[in-house]
Amino acid sequence: MDHKDYMARALELAAQAAEHGDVPVGCVIVKDGEIIGEGRNRREEHGDATAHAELEAIRDACARLGSWRLHGCTLYVTLEPCPMCAGGIINSRIETVRYGARDEKAGCCSSVLNLFEERFNHHPRIYRGPLEPQCQKILQDFFLDLREDGEEQA
Repeated sequence: MDHKDYMARALELAAQAAEHGDVPVGCVIVKDGEIIGEGRNRREEHGDATAHAELEAIRDACARLGSWRLHGCTLYVTLEPCPMCAGGIINSRIETVRYGARDEKAGCCSSVLNLFEERFNHHPRIYRGPLEPQCQKILQDFFLDLREDGEEQA
């Protein structure tokens, strides 16, 4: 598998989130070529503000490895991580982050600010892509559908 395959799996998880009424964000964590953690947004589904895809994937990976340290791991996520998720990435020692779409309102890997450049004890490498257009499209389609549904109900 390569970077596109891992992001494609994250997009599948994002689509599942959308099917449940959540903002379509999906995430996988990879170590030594194997997916060891998966997550998708479940804020609406669980009524939990912390139920973000990245945190779900981090919990899954930690459980599978039996450790909170995710050294040597790469996190693939369809949307640039928010401050909470960037904190989780730093605290779990994830080595590399690859995100699809930029988040101009809450992104903490470059859009609003870059928490990974601050004076924390861990600094993940960051890459945008692969599959950035597909990651943007699933979000755009989701919000377009929400607006159209709102207009129909008015």
